[in-house]
Amino acid sequence: MKRKEYNIVVKEQAGNLYGYAIRFLRNEDDAKDIVQDVFEKLWLNRSKVEFAKAKSWMFTTAHNAMINFATRKGRVKLTDEMAEFDSSGKSQTSLFESQQVVDRAVSILPPIQKSVILLRDLEGYSYKEIADILNLSDSQVKVYLFRARKKIKKQLKGLFELV
Repeated sequence: MKRKEYNIVVKEQAGNLYGYAIRFLRNEDDAKDIVQDVFEKLWLNRSKVEFAKAKSWMFTTAHNAMINFATRKGRVKLTDEMAEFDSSGKSQTSLFESQQVVDRAVSILPPIQKSVILLRDLEGYSYKEIADILNLSDSQVKVYLFRARKKIKKQLKGLFELV
């Protein structure tokens, strides 16, 4: 990949990559760091990465970096998420606003399911693109997506039963 191609890929994918990272990590600074690291790795490996496959390479690299980061930082537990509720079961910070509820349900998914659901439902990637990004088969993507949606549905049902 040449400098011009690198600049094109970075310009076209920066927003999508940042959106994916921010939804996965739920922290702006951490997401910016991950995206910057991906761009640096792409630059260092530009001779090995084909221009046509740069998008997939960047998302794969970002995914792996976020998994490593999340593992080092520790996973968020459901009990921590539910600690914001008072004894009456009502949210102290209006947790039941739609987007916040969905964000919380997604945040407790295992990393691979979280990535699949973010890439498919929020970023709009096809099964094939997700399979390429995460090094999975199309059928694995579908299974992870099904399981993630099922877990989110179960979490949402559990949250609304508290009300």
